[in-house]
Amino acid sequence: MENNKRRALGRGLEELFYNEPIAYDKMEEKILTETPKEEIVNVKIADLRSNPYQPRQVFNEEALQELASSIKEHGVFQPIIIKKSIKGYEIIAGERRVKASKLAGLEEIPAIIRDFTDEEMMEIALLENLQRENLNPIEESRAYKKLIDTLHITQEELAKKLGKSRSYITNMIGLQNLPDAVQTMISDKKMSMGHARVLSKLENASQQTELAEKVITEGMSVRELENLTQSTEKYERIHKIQKHTPKNNEYQYLEEELCDKLGTKVKIKTNKIEISFVNGNDLNRLLEIMNLEARR
Repeated sequence: MENNKRRALGRGLEELFYNEPIAYDKMEEKILTETPKEEIVNVKIADLRSNPYQPRQVFNEEALQELASSIKEHGVFQPIIIKKSIKGYEIIAGERRVKASKLAGLEEIPAIIRDFTDEEMMEIALLENLQRENLNPIEESRAYKKLIDTLHITQEELAKKLGKSRSYITNMIGLQNLPDAVQTMISDKKMSMGHARVLSKLENASQQTELAEKVITEGMSVRELENLTQSTEKYERIHKIQKHTPKNNEYQYLEEELCDKLGTKVKIKTNKIEISFVNGNDLNRLLEIMNLEARR
């Protein structure tokens, strides 16, 4: 099995690929520099299909048009990486280049053929999008969940592999607990990740949807949403208020920024900052975000 992986990745690449964290650009650069020019072939774009593990569902049309214009003028600067499949080829890396080449009217594109495993293809697809052009939060969340389920690894192992904090991975995967309607609001950037984190901690789907709509229609801040959801009793009481009246606080924008960054309630008053946490695990999560460690 190990020998098969080495033949697939190329000499020296397996060490880079299995190191933690993985650097996508270095990995692709390694393939390009170690591939002789005679192994770069032109393939028909019609024979290509997307990586089945591609997490990105939405591509920026404006960016694709810009890339297409560049390709029309200069050609495809860097070959894509593909894998032979039963019918044609699967794109391992370079789907944006393929889409832009189609827009530019090309029928062929330069490519390097490699025999990656399904697990490697999944990681590469995720890494290309994360490290080159950010996925939207829901696409990112789904990709992390799929990696964990398919590779049978823990959140901590995935965090190390991707160079992320454990709390970041946990928060992102938590978005999968939200109803589809709320996930769509997040994908469409109608609410922030801070709002999404607060809603993902609730267990009632109808309450999540109702509060998400309230955030959008009333312009509710992350701090105000957190206050509203602190307890069922408090939620029921404030829920009866039809009109939302924001408090006058000169530091409100800073509180909201900190709430969004830390994923918890933050208050600034009388020359001090108060940061709330629920339990020891939540405290450790906050310390990790601030690059601090509790003394034992």
